[in-house]
Amino acid sequence: MRNLKLLKSLRSSELQGPGSPQCLAVRADTGSLLVASHYSITEYDPRTGQVVSEASLTAESFLPEDGSGTVVGLQDLAELESACLATAGGDVVLFNLNTCQLECVGSVDSGLTSMSWSPDEELVVLTTGQETIIMMTKDFEPITEVGIHQDDFGEGKFITVGWGKKETQFHGSEGKQAAQRRIQEVQPAAAWDDRRPRVTWRGDGQLFAVSAVCPQTGARKVRVWNREGVLQATSETINGLEQALCWKPSGSLIASTQRHPNKHSVVFMEKNGLLHGDFTLPFSKDQARVKDLLWNSDSTVLAVWLEDMTAGEDKQVNTYIQLWTMGNYHWYLKQSLDFGRDSQKAPVCVYWDPERPLKLHVVTHGWTSITYDWGWTTERSPGLDATDNASVAVIDGDKILVTSFRQCVVPPPMCAFELQLSSPVNQVTFLCQPQRTNQLAALTSDGQISVYSPDTGEKADKIENGFRTVSRPLVLHKTFRVKVDQEQPLALRQLLWLEDELFVGVSSALLPTSSTLLMLHPAQDADDTLAVRSEIEVDGVVVSMVHCFQSGTVALQLEDGQIRKLLWDCPELSVEDWRDSSGCSINFPVSCVQTALCSISGEECVLGLTDRSHLYAGDTELASNISSFVVCNDFLLITTHSHTCRCLQLSTLSVKGLQAALASDGGQNDETLRRVERGSRIVTVVPQDTRVILQMPRGNLETVHHRALLLAQLRKWLDSLRFRDAFECMKKLRINMNLIYDHNPKVFLENIETFITQLSSINHINLFLTELKEEDTTSSMYPRPEGSPVQTQPVSGQKKVDVVCDALRSTMESMGPNKFFLSILTAHVKKTVPELEIALQKVHELRVNPPDSPGAVSAEEALKYLLFLVNVNDLYEHSLGTYDFDLVLMVAEKSQKDPKEYLPFLNMLKSLEPNYQRYTIDKHLKRYRKALQHLSKCGDEHFPEALQLVKEQKLYSEALRLYTADGPHYKALSCAYAQHLVEQQQAEQAGLLLWRCGELTSALQAFAGSSSWRNAICVAQQMPLPPDQLALLARDLAEKLTEQRRYSEAALLLDQYAKDCEEAILALITGAIWEEALRLIYMHNRQDITETNLKPALLEAVSAQAAFLEAQAATFSRHRTRLAVVREQKEKARLDMLDEDGPDCPDAELYSEASSVMTGSKYSQSNSRVSSRSSKNRRKAERKKLSLKEGSPMEDRALMYALSEIIITVDKMREEVHSLLKALVLFQFDKQAEKIQLTYEEALQMMEAAVPEVWPEGLQNSQAPLTGPNSTANSIMASFQQQQQQRPAASQQAAEVPTPPKMRNGVKWKLTVLT
Repeated sequence: MRNLKLLKSLRSSELQGPGSPQCLAVRADTGSLLVASHYSITEYDPRTGQVVSEASLTAESFLPEDGSGTVVGLQDLAELESACLATAGGDVVLFNLNTCQLECVGSVDSGLTSMSWSPDEELVVLTTGQETIIMMTKDFEPITEVGIHQDDFGEGKFITVGWGKKETQFHGSEGKQAAQRRIQEVQPAAAWDDRRPRVTWRGDGQLFAVSAVCPQTGARKVRVWNREGVLQATSETINGLEQALCWKPSGSLIASTQRHPNKHSVVFMEKNGLLHGDFTLPFSKDQARVKDLLWNSDSTVLAVWLEDMTAGEDKQVNTYIQLWTMGNYHWYLKQSLDFGRDSQKAPVCVYWDPERPLKLHVVTHGWTSITYDWGWTTERSPGLDATDNASVAVIDGDKILVTSFRQCVVPPPMCAFELQLSSPVNQVTFLCQPQRTNQLAALTSDGQISVYSPDTGEKADKIENGFRTVSRPLVLHKTFRVKVDQEQPLALRQLLWLEDELFVGVSSALLPTSSTLLMLHPAQDADDTLAVRSEIEVDGVVVSMVHCFQSGTVALQLEDGQIRKLLWDCPELSVEDWRDSSGCSINFPVSCVQTALCSISGEECVLGLTDRSHLYAGDTELASNISSFVVCNDFLLITTHSHTCRCLQLSTLSVKGLQAALASDGGQNDETLRRVERGSRIVTVVPQDTRVILQMPRGNLETVHHRALLLAQLRKWLDSLRFRDAFECMKKLRINMNLIYDHNPKVFLENIETFITQLSSINHINLFLTELKEEDTTSSMYPRPEGSPVQTQPVSGQKKVDVVCDALRSTMESMGPNKFFLSILTAHVKKTVPELEIALQKVHELRVNPPDSPGAVSAEEALKYLLFLVNVNDLYEHSLGTYDFDLVLMVAEKSQKDPKEYLPFLNMLKSLEPNYQRYTIDKHLKRYRKALQHLSKCGDEHFPEALQLVKEQKLYSEALRLYTADGPHYKALSCAYAQHLVEQQQAEQAGLLLWRCGELTSALQAFAGSSSWRNAICVAQQMPLPPDQLALLARDLAEKLTEQRRYSEAALLLDQYAKDCEEAILALITGAIWEEALRLIYMHNRQDITETNLKPALLEAVSAQAAFLEAQAATFSRHRTRLAVVREQKEKARLDMLDEDGPDCPDAELYSEASSVMTGSKYSQSNSRVSSRSSKNRRKAERKKLSLKEGSPMEDRALMYALSEIIITVDKMREEVHSLLKALVLFQFDKQAEKIQLTYEEALQMMEAAVPEVWPEGLQNSQAPLTGPNSTANSIMASFQQQQQQRPAASQQAAEVPTPPKMRNGVKWKLTVLT
């Protein structure tokens, strides 16, 4: 839905010469024109008006001096820096552009009729006067010469498989008469046909086509040849085929023209010569003739060069150039250049620029050169409020196809309505005034401006045949004649409609490097004429002009990218530089083909898109892959070549923020980004709406609701309490309904009555309730825009779903419980713990007391709705749990259950005693606690059943609370509970239960089995046990305690209850409890044990402790030495990496103290993916990770853990060594005591001295920021930042570094007598 808009035109009339131009070519490297006339060849630069080089063709006798000669072909050869031309006399001449020398490279005696070079300039095809084709290389070496007219079809001849004759074939709608229809005779070529062959190449240079007049029929026929000069195909017989011929550069079609009995068409042929589509020219049969067809270099525009068949009264003919484009299989006439009847102004050469696809060069009879630069544009209404219809105008000849996208989306070539004008349209502009942006003005090729406005009459609202007009067509309001001198077609361009009957346009100035801005206003003497009220000349060629009606700013862009501001709201026009807020001049780095005004962070800015897909905001490049963009309201919408559509809010972003946003790929829930179809372009955005209209490459349209626009609109509606609009939009576009609450919970809860009133529909309220979730959609699915305040939950500690359901339910119950009955049921059911019993009870009450109000819901409808929300089996069980059989029957009747299933069961329940009935129901529903409560009330005869239920469901604690402590049932339950506890390895608790209920024997067994010796002795004495059995019990308990290394308790039992002092003393000696052993020795007067047992045990303990300390010290020293080696290797590896990658290498810190990487390690970290599904696996993974094996990945960490464990183990020996030393000194083992004291002291000193080495200060500080009374805010912050920056890749491993152990130096263990 794009139009061709004239960006600039360059008219140069400085070139003059004898005769008239005949051929035109463009130098691709310099852009200068090569013009061949009857007398000379000239290289001319239209931008400067200077002749670069020139050579006479008559002086060298290549053309006759009387001017009767003809140049039949001209081609620029960039590789040779020459121009090649061919004359009708048969000469092929090279014109050296550097030396201006002419060289004849070949001559054909029969003369030449055309010359055509291949696109790669490797081959040249010449057609001769003898109707032959000569093909030569770029060095003019002949390849082949063949006749134009061949009897053979060519290599691509169609194959007949013999499926019957033509008379027996199906002829479709033409009927059987088609078989007998006589073949019409081919009409000869038109009288005005020059009979010359036309040659055209395909874009890849592999094929070329020749159109020539057949000598037998006199009609034109097209033949296709390959690069080797072999005929490939011959066209079918086409009656009325004309001379124009041009192969589409993309290679798909060959364009020509055909005159039908009732129309004049441009037809297309495939490379096999068969017709493939056409379009009709807007002329009658004999009104005009087509002189030539020209495709531009990217195959998007077809230029048709025509002139009238009949001359006027002045015997002059009118000449036109039409530019056609195709979209969605429809051909649009986008521009029509009317050169008038003056023969001097009529074009003789038309040529598309080979480098710039939309640049057209025209040279007239009077040697005037005109260069037109076109650009693609979408003419859309500029409004930003809801009154703007989002109209888009498409030019199609003398019609404007208008579609109002707010009301309807009509795919092109169809439209909402057409505006028919008297002449072809060249430009369309919409009025730039609020509330009136739907009005448009059209500039036609005859220099008139037609103004169209909406129809406000009575007919606008008329309904015909039961249908109402959705999109009201515009009606012609006024037609102005523009009073501007037009030396050339399209003298007025870049038309802007600023106010009522006030227009601004651009025209060419006297100098080619400047432009004139014209302010057009109705003349005082003629209301239908627009005259120039004010004008100003701009130093530079204006290529675009854009207006923002919010600020009234008009921005101009010059051809070199400079930006100017037009001050138009004053009596005289003035232009100034575009400056930013700091006063600096802002310009585009390069020229842009599309511009727009917008406000970024409160500052007005000009956006521009180049033909190379670069998007600029002033002089700052935002992105380099943009295919289209639109500014609407506060949003910038763009499409990219990576097939995405971005929507960015300009008020919340700076220019740098826009750059960053466009450079990012977007997150998972990034609302600004969405994928679109390949090649999509933005047509328009409906203001104050969520719709974005995209056009695909083929031409069809798609409407998308961009998430960013959608959420912004929803937030506006929710802020203004327009709940219904928001709900309808969210329902249609499948937005999660939770956003209605999550956007602002406090406001929603305060306006629940407004919400219910606006929705009014029970179904809508139910839909909202059923979609409620605990998830906060503003933090997950639809993140809040940056800078917006975060809304907190109004009720802390409660779940969101429960809060909303309760609030809605209470409000609906107060507004009308009968009207909102179904929604109230939904609110009960949707709570986190569904209140099904309450919902069922409400339905039951409705059944018992049906309401009289009209429109109230019946119980059957309510129950049917409840069954829709809840599974029927769940609802049946919940109804059964109410113990209300009427309710159960009501639910069962609405379910799919068989009455034979539930009626016998219900009848059985009704026959039971009430408590046992409820027990049966609860047991059926697996509500065992409630079942036990009811069963406990059923009497003693049901106690065995209760006991069995307790054992099966392990309800021991609940059962004990239901029975009195002095009853037999309580005792039975306690015994059962105790048995269960014993099975669960909790025998001590079982013994307590048995003891308190009087089962002393079982309690004694339980206590004895759990080594609870004090309770066991108490129970034994309560029974009471005989002394011999009590002593035996004490010995058994002492043996178990000894196994558990509880020597002092075992000695107590043996001494006090077993009366065996010797065994008690030996137990204490075994446990190294020296002082207590001495106490019993002297209490029982057994000094003999001192010599036999105590002293040997002391000496044995000394040797054991000494050996243990020696082993620990040796291990500690070995680990300490290895740790130093490992750290040295890692530091060396880190320094090596710094040397290789420089001081800023981000990986260098990976080789620090906290790293797990070391040089020369032959172990990989493949165990980093060990599953951590269980604590056992985690511990196993940790053990594997912290291996002491040399070269393991985390050997340094393992060594530090091992050293820490040794220090802790040795430090815990202080009390044990102290007790041993005292005993040794008592028995005069001073030598042994001094040795053990010295050994232990040396070990402690060595370990204490090693702590700073093993855990250096830097390693400890890296674990946490530096804090303390001597720290400042700056030092703490610097420490924190250092912690964040250091070792980012090893942060997980750094957390595993063990802290240094703390030694208990305050514990006194040394004996002074030994020092």
